Amino acid sequence: MKRSKWKGPLIKFRDSKKKLPILPREYQVISSVVGLNCNVHSGKKFVTLSLTEDMIGHKLGEFVPTRERFEFKKKKKKK
Repeated sequence: MKRSKWKGPLIKFRDSKKKLPILPREYQVISSVVGLNCNVHSGKKFVTLSLTEDMIGHKLGEFVPTRERFEFKKKKKKK
């Protein structure tokens, strides 16, 4: 579900001395946090992200997969 427009984007204000260790998936990337490393919870584990200029305006949940990639098991050849 989307956040209400009248509330604006979810932004944590930060001090220049303090790091952003853990951010929520709903956090919207802004220009003041570009270049930082942060952790985002995928539901099972924390994933480390480095925030770049291409991510501005997007939410962190878009860059953290919640499901593992499915790969078919390779079969052994019979002799």
